[in-house]
Amino acid sequence: MVIVDPIRCCYCGGCVSVCPADALTLAETRLLVNENCTDCENCVFACPVGALHLEGRPADARGETIKRRYDIVIVGAGPGGSTAAQVAAQAGLSVLLLEKRQEIGSPVRCAEGVGHEQLAQFIEPDQKWIAAEINQLEITTRANGAAQTLRAGGGRGYILERRVFDRVLAERATTAGAEVRVKTSATGIVMENGRVRGVKIRDGAGEIEIETQIAIAADGVEAQVGRWAGLDTQLPLSDTMACAQYFLAGIDLDPTCTYYTISDEFAPGGYVWIFPKGEGKANVGLGVQADLPRRANAIELLTRFVESQPNLARGYPVTLVAGNVPVALPPARIVGDGIMLIGDTARQVDPLTGGGIINAMIAGRIAAQVARDAIAARDVSATFLSRYADEWRKTRGGKMERNYRLREKFPPHKRADERFVRAFMLAAK
Repeated sequence: MVIVDPIRCCYCGGCVSVCPADALTLAETRLLVNENCTDCENCVFACPVGALHLEGRPADARGETIKRRYDIVIVGAGPGGSTAAQVAAQAGLSVLLLEKRQEIGSPVRCAEGVGHEQLAQFIEPDQKWIAAEINQLEITTRANGAAQTLRAGGGRGYILERRVFDRVLAERATTAGAEVRVKTSATGIVMENGRVRGVKIRDGAGEIEIETQIAIAADGVEAQVGRWAGLDTQLPLSDTMACAQYFLAGIDLDPTCTYYTISDEFAPGGYVWIFPKGEGKANVGLGVQADLPRRANAIELLTRFVESQPNLARGYPVTLVAGNVPVALPPARIVGDGIMLIGDTARQVDPLTGGGIINAMIAGRIAAQVARDAIAARDVSATFLSRYADEWRKTRGGKMERNYRLREKFPPHKRADERFVRAFMLAAK
């Protein structure tokens, strides 16, 4: 029987094409082997990455090409992780940026909207990763059978192509001197006397330990790295938004306007969004508060919403993405001895809108600057690294905490209130 190494496998499907026994099936990001396998080894020879071998026979060995020590190891190559890697590398530090997926920026789990001024502080906007430019927003509230709509100027903003944008940020990090590794997972933390001393990683060549002075956890809503280091990153169910999103083509809407619907019928505890991505195309998604009773799951609610809107129902779903967004207060500690948390890992998401791209980039920049200073001072203790937490609070965290309190003040059944809608609109601009 053929054995599949899921770390090496890139899901190319070439093995399926040469199998004479119909024993292999490609199920998106999983290669399945059934009892029809005859051990002919066609698939083993066809595999370009050495992911297949016969049971009882070792997989092909590959030479080790990764260094064993870096000043900083960053786990997660989203906007926050790549920004941190670029800033740290520009400061002259040796940086390893890890991404567990084989392609940075994919799959997209984001509505992809950002404001111009916030983005421009990091990178000059470029049409190659901008799908649409927006300048208006429209909010509809539905409560007790009645609907109200408010439309206003939204300021200059963009809907990104995250698949391209994220890759560009990683490219900028490599240009600055960072080393980027894709399809390489963090599997644990090396601790010594309560301090992070290294990161355990696994790629196609196996598992090794990488020594580091500081680890930066940018591993998303999962937040495993911080948990391994002893930080409490558990997310309360009430602060979790279960989200689903279609990319629809063939629809009719204003390509310069973003649309929001606050409705207990379709998105209890959350909202529906429509973000245009050019003429006749848009990200259409919703988030629902995970602990609230509802008639269906997020994808079923999204489908019902699309079918209820004539301008959307005529469209076709080209992609479907799903995931969770934290709309929580930050963990009690986002730093420890030798470690800092950034982005979704640190719950640095706007609790009103769920937006987190720019927040993650701001946090990544601050964390890298503090890491630079800590290494120069030869002090990577939590006390020194808490400068990052303090600066985050002054820069963005205070506003996020106020938005969280506002969200708590207006429970789901009161979010049609004009005061909440105005606050939401301000946050969404």
